[in-house]
This record gives sequence, structure tokens and C-alpha cells, in this order.
Amino acid sequence: MEAWPACAGLSRRLTGLGGWRRRGLAVLLGALAATALPPLHAVPLLVPAFAGWLWLIVASPGVGAAFAIGWWFGLGHFAVGLYWIAHALLVEPETYGWLIPFAIGGIAAGMALFPAAAAALVRALKGRGPGAVLLLAAAWTLGEWVRSWLFTGFPWNLTGTVWAAWPPMLQSAAVIGTYGLGLITVVLAALPAVAGDDALAPRRRLALLAAGGAALALLWVGGEARLAGAGPAAMVEGVRLRLVQPDIPQQLKWVPELRDRHLVRQVEMSRRGPGNGAPAVPPTHVIWAETAVPFFLANDPQRRAFLARAVPEGGLLIVGAPRTTAAPQPQFEVWNSLEALDGTGRIVGTYDKVHLVPFGEYVPLRGLIPFKKLTAGRTDFSAGRGLETLSLPGLPPVSPLICYEVIFPGAVASRDARPQWLLNLTNDGWFGLSSGPYQHLAAARMRTVEEGLPLVRAANGGISVVIDAHGRTVARLGLGETGVLDAPLPVALAVPPPYARFGGLLVLALAGGAAAAGWWGSRRRPA
Repeated sequence: MEAWPACAGLSRRLTGLGGWRRRGLAVLLGALAATALPPLHAVPLLVPAFAGWLWLIVASPGVGAAFAIGWWFGLGHFAVGLYWIAHALLVEPETYGWLIPFAIGGIAAGMALFPAAAAALVRALKGRGPGAVLLLAAAWTLGEWVRSWLFTGFPWNLTGTVWAAWPPMLQSAAVIGTYGLGLITVVLAALPAVAGDDALAPRRRLALLAAGGAALALLWVGGEARLAGAGPAAMVEGVRLRLVQPDIPQQLKWVPELRDRHLVRQVEMSRRGPGNGAPAVPPTHVIWAETAVPFFLANDPQRRAFLARAVPEGGLLIVGAPRTTAAPQPQFEVWNSLEALDGTGRIVGTYDKVHLVPFGEYVPLRGLIPFKKLTAGRTDFSAGRGLETLSLPGLPPVSPLICYEVIFPGAVASRDARPQWLLNLTNDGWFGLSSGPYQHLAAARMRTVEEGLPLVRAANGGISVVIDAHGRTVARLGLGETGVLDAPLPVALAVPPPYARFGGLLVLALAGGAAAAGWWGSRRRPA
């Protein structure tokens, strides 16, 4: 039992730090927590990160001090987790390079307000012992939920995505979603903080740690049981997909004299033999990435006729392309769109992106902010009408999602007309060979388990992938690779999982229950 005094001594030494050492430690712990995110998945490092942070919070002299400790933790966490934003600004370094420290620092500073509020809440409610653990997890989860919709929302790197590499651990998201899985993860990561709590009897500390280990094992075993019960994923009969990944550098994508060459190259890739060692089964549907066609395709019959060469017999070509208003319209608008073409070059389906990226696709408060959006063109993109379920010839009903629309839990599939699969067109070429594409893919994988729907992801430079309704990879083409990915389309679950039906209500109930239990536990004098 010598470990207990050692843990208590470490807790006192860490929390006894003052001034810049205390702030520096908080930043370091936040950065440490970010290493658990994709692609590193260093999940065990969440334990010293959250346990150490909780010690700092509980030892804070007041709510204001706890808020500051939470902010410094968040600054380290988000700066490390979102460093890949710099790659997008380096596409045109002469124009945007100087913004890198302001962009990463500013976003991290803003996002850090959520951990700051969580820390302040734990201190305000006088959280201690296991009660403080539950309060921290509840407040952290509510912060993740709020940042998913506040100011258009940015639920990137939700804590639950640290498990994206292990399908068994994802299965609970079918019931409690990524938010709920994140809440449990924070509880398990912060729980070892009780080892340094002198107010708890050694037996109780040991029992709490054992309970945490048992909960982790239960999540894994329950996930394995769900996957075993599901068996291998069934595939939609008569559908064979080809995803085209040309890996066109973002710096070259919109160069005027190269744009038609890019089209020619992608048409040739669409028509070649089977890719990635796939059996010699011809594709029925070909899918290109976001803005793979750098022209207003709907207004360009000549290029549509050329693209028709890439359409399999009796099938479709689905591409990302900008779309604009027709000539007679008094107001010029542009949309980031998905368009489906048949063998004659006729557009048989269209979807306009709804959730636009601030500063990437439009500039908020444009009249006040002298800033040019990152994407090509001077005109801000307009938002589409909303989530849609498209019915396309030869395919099950699909929910199209462009770029980061796939990262929003509970907002990827219509509840009125349930689709049978999710289609995500994206261009992660903006982010180079960084962690950004891996994090984006992890978020997309979580949606499959939450919704009980397979996902097809076509990315310009990777990662293109087909994932079944349980979050398992069916086929994949890696980051920075050039090629085509031929794969079948998995079947959706016959019955939507609980999260797909109740979504946010389950999250609020779980977080509220944890907060109530934490508050009650903190009021009782431990024995």
C-alpha cells in the first residue's frame, strides 16, 4: 500500500506549484491529452493528463483560478490537436502564411473557454474525490456538445474519437453516441486522481480503480459481443463502387491551364481496370471527391459530355463541383455541390453543402472583416437547403455530406426519410500529410456506429474508404496515395440504433446524471 502515500505526495507537489509553473503544467497536460487523438491514439496518456488536471482544479484557491487552469489546459490541448490548420494557410503562404500563429493561437484560445468553464464548474460545486471526477466528465461533455452548435459549431476531435482505431470500443456509441463514449473516457482517465486523495480510505481507492478497470473491460467485451452477433457485413446486390483518388496538390488544383488536365486524368482513372487488387468486377458507380470538377458543371454541357465517358454502362458518375445560379437570376450565388451524371451527361441528382466552413468558404461579418476566403473565387459560398436523402438510379437512398459536414453527431441523416448509406465527398488536400485527415476520418467513422449506416468517403488525396454500419473498414486507400478503390456497398442496419433515434436527449440525460451524482458524491464526507 506504499503507492497511496506516493500518489498523495505527487498530488501535493503538483498542486503546490505556483505562478508560471502551474500554468505551464496545465498547458503540458492539455497537450498530452491531445496525443490520444488520431493518428497517434496514445490513449493511456489520457490518465496523467486528466488526473493531473483534476488535481490542479481541486487545489485551485477559487473559481477564477480554476477557470484559468482550465483555459491553459485547453490552450495546450487544442493547439496540439489543431496544428494542421497551418497546412491550409501554407497553400498560399505569401498571402496567408503570416496568419498561422494567429489562426492556431486564436482558435485554440477560443476553444479553451470550454475546458475553462468545465474546470470552473467543478470548483464552484466544490467537487472532490470521485464526485469531482464525475463533475469534470459531465462538464467536459456538455462543453463538447455546446461547441457542436455554438457559432455554427465545431465538434472536431471529440474525446470519444480516441477509440476510433478499435471497433469494439466504438460499439457503445450506437446507444450513447460519441459524446457519451467521451464522457466515460474522461471518467476513466480522471479516476486515478483518487489515488492521491488522503480523505479516501485505501480500500475505497482500490475499489474505485478496480471499478474503472472493470468498466473499460466491459466496454470492450460488450463491443466484441455486438460485432460477433452482427457477423460479416452484408453487401448491397448489384452495386460496385469505384472511388477515384487523384491526389492533386491543392496548389495546382485551380491553376487555369491545368484544370482540364485534371479532368482528363480522373476520367482515365475511372475507366482503368480494377484497382487495389480487387476482383475483375466492373464498377456500376464511380465517385470523385469534393470539387473534383473545378468548373460550373451544370452550365457546361461540353464538359458534361466529356465526363460521361467515365460513367459505367447503366450507372452514374458522382462528382463534387461548384454550382452557380443560372444567367437570368438577378443575384449571383455559388454553392459547393455534389452532382450525379448519367451516361448521357445529364445531371440526375444535386446536393448543395449546408454547413459551410467559416473563412474557408465564407467570411463571417464580411463588411467588418477585411479577409479573403481561403477557397478559390471572390464570392462567398451560399448554404444549401438542408439535409437531403437523394434517390439516385441504381443506388439505395443516400445522405450526401460534403467535407466536414460529416463531423456533426446527430446531423448527418434525415429523420423523416432515413437513408441507407452516407456519402462523404471531401478534399483533405488542404491539410497535407498531417493529423487532420486522420481526425476527419475518425469523426466520419463515429457517424456509422451512431446511425447504423455504412459510409463511403471519397477524398482527393486520401483517406478514401468504405466503412460498414458497425464502424469496420471494408476497403481503404491511404493518405497521399494515387489510385482507385473498388469496393461493394455495405447494407444499413434494419433498425436504427438508439442514438440515431434519440440523439441529444441521451447525451443530456447521461451528462445530467453524471453531474447530479458528482454533486451528491462531493457533498458526502468520504470514509
